[in-house]
Amino acid sequence: MSAGPELRRAVVAASHDLAARGWVANHDGNITARAGRARFLATPTATAKARVSERLLLEVDDGGARVAGNTKPFGELNLHLAVYHERQDVGAVVHAHPPYATALASSGNNLVERPFIAEAVISVGPWIPLVPFSLPGKQAADALSPYIGDVDVLLLENHGVLAWGRDVEQAFLRLELAEHLARIATLAEASGGVKPLSADNLRTLAKKRAASGLGAAADRAERVVDRALAAGRAPAPESSPKAAPPATEAGSAVGREELTAVIKEELVRALKGP
Repeated sequence: MSAGPELRRAVVAASHDLAARGWVANHDGNITARAGRARFLATPTATAKARVSERLLLEVDDGGARVAGNTKPFGELNLHLAVYHERQDVGAVVHAHPPYATALASSGNNLVERPFIAEAVISVGPWIPLVPFSLPGKQAADALSPYIGDVDVLLLENHGVLAWGRDVEQAFLRLELAEHLARIATLAEASGGVKPLSADNLRTLAKKRAASGLGAAADRAERVVDRALAAGRAPAPESSPKAAPPATEAGSAVGREELTAVIKEELVRALKGP
């Protein structure tokens, strides 16, 4: 069974959208979609996402071997296949390097580990983990494996964002939301950082997510709250102001002031718009 024209158009449109938004550069990023039993449509390697066309798409089997098309599969295909093997409800996987989320992933400071907007908890869950860096290959898929069942989007350390969903649109929107949260969190640093949702609020929202019919990870959302709370920082008390961290060495206060100035400048630019 070969991928139909509608699925091909969706993959091409998402590829072009990644390029148009500046979430990929050079040959960055990749997209796959389930095309049938043990068959997946994929963007080709060594091709800018703005230049992907239906003619350049290829199909692979569940072992990554090409079964249709004239182009070659990308090197990170095993990450996508790991998701499909674990999650039968997933129909598409999108990987890209959106700047704000990738900056957090590369700094190791995961400001979006526990989503802080109620709608985001419903859409992507109470936890966006940061997967430790691994070189491409089996070890990268092994590092990803412990998270696949419980989440629908995650950060890859020094690598970018990986998101999945029932179709290309849902996977793309989840990646988009991770980048949106990362930008908000980064801009909020100028004001002391985002205020995390309380554990009780996370549990309430997780119940709503579990009832949403958004896939296998959503069904397990209440359990995922425990993983999020164990992995993340404890929420600030509802009535207590956030204390500034003490300077631990000479010059550290100056460094924070410089960072705050840069973030404030970015915030002003963002509010002014294009």
